[in-house]
Amino acid sequence: MSRAAPQPPQSPAALGGVLHSFRFRLTLLFVAILALILAIFSIFIYTRQAQILRVEVLTRLAAQSDQLAEYYRAQMRSSEEESEDRSEHTPQGSPPLLPENALLVIVGLDKQVTLLQGALQPSDLAALIETWNKSPAALESVTFNVPGQGNAARKTYLFKVSFFAIEGGWGGYMLLGSPEDPGGQMPRLAVSLALSSLLILLFAFGGGYWLADRAMQPVQAIVRTARRIGESDLSQRLNLHRRDELGELADTFDQMLDRLQAAFERQRQFTADASHELRSPLAIIELEANRALERPRTLKEYEKALRLIQSENEWMGRLVNELLLLARMDAGQTAMQLDKLDLSEVVVDVTERLSALAQVNGVVLKTGALVECFVQADRIYLAQLINNLVENAIKYTHRQDALVQVETANQALDGQAWSLVSVSDNGQGIPEDQLPYIFNRFYRLDKARTRQPDEEQAWLSGSGLGLAIAKSIAQAYGGRIEVTSQAGEGATFTVWLPAA
Repeated sequence: MSRAAPQPPQSPAALGGVLHSFRFRLTLLFVAILALILAIFSIFIYTRQAQILRVEVLTRLAAQSDQLAEYYRAQMRSSEEESEDRSEHTPQGSPPLLPENALLVIVGLDKQVTLLQGALQPSDLAALIETWNKSPAALESVTFNVPGQGNAARKTYLFKVSFFAIEGGWGGYMLLGSPEDPGGQMPRLAVSLALSSLLILLFAFGGGYWLADRAMQPVQAIVRTARRIGESDLSQRLNLHRRDELGELADTFDQMLDRLQAAFERQRQFTADASHELRSPLAIIELEANRALERPRTLKEYEKALRLIQSENEWMGRLVNELLLLARMDAGQTAMQLDKLDLSEVVVDVTERLSALAQVNGVVLKTGALVECFVQADRIYLAQLINNLVENAIKYTHRQDALVQVETANQALDGQAWSLVSVSDNGQGIPEDQLPYIFNRFYRLDKARTRQPDEEQAWLSGSGLGLAIAKSIAQAYGGRIEVTSQAGEGATFTVWLPAA
């Protein structure tokens, strides 16, 4: 039969990792708190038992003292009947009621010992008397350490002090002592409490470490998942489905991964789209420059090539500026000068500026109901938002009776006052399946529309960033953009901005 290979000893690094782990420190904290509770409980039990034992000993000594007092009174009465001088008669002899290991000391009113019963040395007797004399007068008990026989350790004795006398005769004090712990219960109790506490702590440490290890398993799963996650693979999820704090942590972690994955995908798509958009004008510039340098050309041909290069350069400059604007908005670094503005005034300015462009393209651009709507915004960015929406409407409205209309309104929703600006057109509309994507960067509704360098209205090709910029500006002001459209009936873009 093959034998299992011996397990290698745990390395110091692994042992150090265990000792510094959170579950080990959590277990130590739990055991330390439990040890403190057990110590307090053991001290209470030990002290309480000592008090009970002391009361029992004193009660027993009190009963025995009464019996001894009656015994000596009877003895002294019989002696007085034989002699007329009562003062000369004192307690004498060993009483038959004296328990084993008990000590009996009878002291007269003059503090002189008249009777001693038990193994007590003169020096110890003197020390006992001195301890008693130094005690308060009302003290009914005295604790004294009595040396044991031979090499035995000293024992703590508890002495019951009681006064007794005979009428017209002798009077004094009786000190009846007994071991404070006659059966040796307290040492056994201390050992039992210590051993039971130690066993409880060992069991608690093992059970606590096991529970802490099970409790930390979701955290370890999070750590393993985080180590497997890279920029190229953000598909890992925990999916713990727990209804506790760790489950909430795991769900939050999964949601964070969802946001990160979406952000990285947007970044990759944005980078790919930007590279694609910049590749065409750069290729056109290079092609025109090479064509102009192939052979000598006329002044008119050189002028045409330079105008084409200038047009492409301006388009790239506009694209780069739009990209920088979006990047600053994403990073929250856009400096906006907030002023109280009237939306209707900004709409009038934008429509007047774009009216010539609309006329050239055969589009009627007009304003509808213009209500005073005040918002806190930057005039330049607010005008750019409306400008992008109007330009987009003009671009995609191609019919004989093409119409673009801009309106403003006030509306209250859920206790919040809003200022609205809507841009409507009667163009071909937006297909329902493309509505979720129109605010994506570099998204073009008309995939067939391509840039023509020599096209007089090259602006119609666009960069695919206008609606994305408009949405970012609206969100920067705490607002939103909604769009409604039906194919063949046009589209309406509505901007909701918090009213000032």
